[in-house]
This record gives sequence, C-alpha cells and structure tokens, in this order.
Amino acid sequence: MNVKENFIRNFCIIAHIDHGKSTLADRLLEWTGTVAKRDMTAQLLDSMELERERGITIKLTPTRMKYEYKGNQYILNLIDTPGHVDFTYEVSRSLTACEGAILIVDATQGVEAQTLSNAYLAIDNKLEILPVINKIDLASADIEKTRRDISGILGIESGLAPAISAKNGTNIDEVLEQVIELLPPPNGDAERPLKALLFDSYYNNFTGAVCFVRIFDGNVRKGDRIKMFATGKEYEVVDVGYFTPKQMSCEVLSAGDVGYIAASIKTVNDLKIGDTITLSANPCDKALAGYKEVKPVVFAGIYPISGDKYTELKDALDKLKLNDASLEFAKESSAALGFGFRCGFLGLLHMEIITERLEREFNLEIITTAPSVNYRVHKTNGGMIEISNPSNFPKLNDIDFIEEPIVNVKIFAPPEYIGNLTQLAIGKRGIYKGTTYNSKEELMSDLESGRAVLEFIMPLNEIVYDFFDKMKSSSHGYASLDYDDAGFQRTKLVKMDILLNGKICDALSVIVCETKAYEKGRALTEKLKEVIPRQMFEIPIQAVIGGKVVARETVKAMRKDVLAKCYGGDITRKMKLLEKQKEGKKKMRTLGNVEIPSEAFVSILKI
Repeated sequence: MNVKENFIRNFCIIAHIDHGKSTLADRLLEWTGTVAKRDMTAQLLDSMELERERGITIKLTPTRMKYEYKGNQYILNLIDTPGHVDFTYEVSRSLTACEGAILIVDATQGVEAQTLSNAYLAIDNKLEILPVINKIDLASADIEKTRRDISGILGIESGLAPAISAKNGTNIDEVLEQVIELLPPPNGDAERPLKALLFDSYYNNFTGAVCFVRIFDGNVRKGDRIKMFATGKEYEVVDVGYFTPKQMSCEVLSAGDVGYIAASIKTVNDLKIGDTITLSANPCDKALAGYKEVKPVVFAGIYPISGDKYTELKDALDKLKLNDASLEFAKESSAALGFGFRCGFLGLLHMEIITERLEREFNLEIITTAPSVNYRVHKTNGGMIEISNPSNFPKLNDIDFIEEPIVNVKIFAPPEYIGNLTQLAIGKRGIYKGTTYNSKEELMSDLESGRAVLEFIMPLNEIVYDFFDKMKSSSHGYASLDYDDAGFQRTKLVKMDILLNGKICDALSVIVCETKAYEKGRALTEKLKEVIPRQMFEIPIQAVIGGKVVARETVKAMRKDVLAKCYGGDITRKMKLLEKQKEGKKKMRTLGNVEIPSEAFVSILKI
C-alpha cells in the first residue's frame, strides 16, 4: 500500500429518509473548513431546488475534505446518498466506491425500514459500518433505546456510537475522529495499471459527459488515453480533479482517490454506470465486479397539453436523461392525447420528481397517464411479451396466462397500528408472511415502546398507486416501508377500457386484477362524471372489459327550454318542438366529440 493511502478515508452517509444525512454532511464540511461559513447554506450538497424544498436527497454528491488529526493531514472523501426506497440503486453505487459507511439513526424514531435496508446493502458490500445517533437535541430523543435498537436489530456494536445533533453541531468532532480511527484506508496500488470504477456522471455543456470515479489501482492524468471496459470506446482525458464540493482540477488522480475525469464524451449514453475505466496503452487484466444495470419498475405516459410542445418535451427529457441515467423513455402516441413518450421510472417518487422537474425547469405543461408496471403475457402460440402500456394488451383469445411482478414488503410501525396496516395490505392483495418485534423485552413491559415489522408478499401494481399514502394515514405517519423484488406470479388480469360517448379513450385504459375490476370501474366512472364538463348532449361513461360493461355513469345534457317561446296554442306545437330538439340531440351525440380536461387525468391518478 502507498503511504499516501494510509491517510485517505472513503465513506458515505446512509440513513432512512429525513434522519439527517444532508445536515450531518453540512456540519462535516463546516467543521473541516471545506466550505467557509459565509458560503454555507442548509443542505449544501442538495443543489437542486426540489431537493431543498422536499427535504430529500435525490442525487448522490461526492466531496473531498481535509482534516488534521494527531499531527497528520487526512483526506476524507464523502459521498452523500439518497434515503428513499426508490433510490436504493443510487445508494448501491456509492457503497461500491467506499470502504466504510456512516449509518445515521434518528434518536426520536429509532431503526426504520431504510435504515435496515441500507445497513444490509453496506454489509453485502463488506463495508465497515459506523453508527451515529442523531437529533439528541429533541425532547423526545431516547439515546439508550436507540443504542439497544442498533445492537439488537442491526447486530452492530453501538456502545461507542457518537450521540450528535447535526443541526446544532454537537459532537461532530467525535464523528470525524471515529471515521479516521475505525474506518479502513483504501487498499490499492498506484504502480499497477489503472482500474477505476465509474459510479455516476453528469453532463457539462463545455466538457461533455463528466465521469465520477473511484480509483482502485494506478493513476490517471490529463492527456492519458482511457478505455471503457463495457463499450470498448476510447477517449483522451482533457481534465481530472475532485469536488470540494465545487469542481477543482488537479494534476493526477491515483489509487484511493475519488474524483472526476472529463474526456470530451459527447453523451451520457456512451457511459455505463458501474463500468471499469482503464488505460488504452496499459489496460488492467479484468474489470471490477460492477453492479447490475437499473431496470425501471413503474411506467407512465407523458404528453404535452399543447401538441406543438412535443419537440420541447423531447429536448427536456433528453437533458434530464443526461443527469439521470435511470430515466428511460420511448416515443408513443395516443388517440386521445396525441404524441408523447412512454417513460420508465424507479418508483412513484422518481416519477413525481421527473414530472415536477419538467414543469419547473423547462416550463412545460404536461399530462401524465396512470402509472403501471411491466407484465408478462404468455400467448396461446407459446410466445411471451412484456407490456407496460394497456394499449398493447393482446386480445383475450390470444392470452394463455399473465404474470405480474411481486415484491417482498416490510412495514415498520408501532404495534398499535398492526391491525390497520394488516387490513390495508390484505385489501391490496397482500399475502401475510409474519410479524416480528424489534425489542421483545420492551414490548412486554411497554407495548408502545416496541416496534413491529410486518412482512407481506404483494403485487407491485398495488403499491405504485396509493399504498404509501394510505399506509401513512393508517399509522398517523409512524409507519415506514421497504420493498425488494420477489419475481413474478401468475394472476388473472384484464384490460379495462373507458368508453366516452361510445368511443374508447386509450389514455384512460388500465390493467386490473379480475376480482377488483368492478370496484375500479365504478371508482373511475364516478370520478369522470365529476370532472367531464356537461355538453348539449348526454355523455355515457362506461368501463368495459372485453365486450362486457362493468360500470356506467351518465353526464346529463344541458337543457335548453325550447318551449319558452310557446304561449298557449295546441299541445301538438309543443310536442313538435320537443321532438325536433330530441332529434337534434341524437344527431349531436353521434357527431360530438368529448373534450377531456387535463384535471381528469390528475384525478384518476389519485383514485
């Protein structure tokens, strides 16, 4: 090992959402003098306006800090990571670039779903874990119980875990000292051929795609010719450096360093996150054990409200793709909405963030169709197709059987909410697996102080709609959720079309479980009746499966009083006028088109 590497520590911060990752990162930057106090802002590493507003980290951010300890100067490379379940992929990339992880646990909340999930991710990556107890300044903080939770649930020694207040800056020096004392230095060799892990990227208008790298062996400097293992493409390095968190150029990046490489790469699509970078002239013998490419799990159509904004929407999605490699999109068209894109997301929060960024950053007015997941349709001819768009659903006669994705779900909640949450999960087609308690001794003595973990196997389709919101309502905000892939299961699914005035509106079609078709059809038709404006003719709204109508509502016609001008006279005059009006409405109904307001699509998303 190089002597220099003894004085480097590469670590990331992981935690459940809102346990104080970004705030601790702020204090570390302040304490080490990396950022001057006058330049300091809250959540400094959350550079996106949306991140600060929502109080969540969306993109991982690396930064280099210097700290003097026992007469030696140390380089601390920190990677701030997201905490939401949708961004587990981002977290796994950070972990691969580190030797250690700070695991933050909120002293008022204890161990929650993502605490456990991220801790297991770190253990799988063979990282040294340093637990830290945060928010000790709050009146409801219970430090000793949190220590017992960390030891009992996670199996991590917590006796030395620093008890801190990231907000007030209490005991931040203890965290820095333990990072140096307890986390291992990188283990690499600067004399070997270059072996660098590409763990993220972003697009710069001047230098092209910039690679975020962790150097495991060798070194790289400006002028070197590099090669990508996965694609075989070669580029000439125009700049190397690190983040403080601003981009700072340097002469060389060597074994143990975390930084960036700019090589005039035209598009981020030319880079594969998790790839190994080496030198063309002297390549390393094999690639680093990368991590799998992310696959979107939730799909939705995004359309511009105004058809002439299609090109602007395409440009906006291209630009977002440069900063978010996990976004996928392809062109599609709808009879009701015109031309747009079918987009794939990591989850509902990811979808919400992308749509909000399109509206804010690019000033676009868009309509989003109801989210769906990827289904496997096995056909009678022996073939199998994957579909996420209901409009691609084959005819019923051609279908042998259908499989839908399922997930293992863990719900963390105080024991008094078990009944509500179990009822909710079973109502969403969940299969109960069991309940475990984090602290059985405490549960015996005080029911409220314990924490239960409910486990279910559930269809992903049931989670992507409103499960998270209903779970929070059922538990008064105390429950937290974690889920991971459990493969596919055979299910009876059907395509439900919505007919407006006898015409199919393809943007409102959904794939539903056969047992829930009536309930869903009734909810959709009732909601559409509220949001579709009345016309001069009657509008029937029908939910149809195959040729069978499962639910129907009618938007009544606006009535014009044609008898107002009749004053007395024979009854046949009045009947004539009424018959004429009736014929006119009939003709209007056959020719009339129903305009669907954009609020209708938003309302359906909320059902």
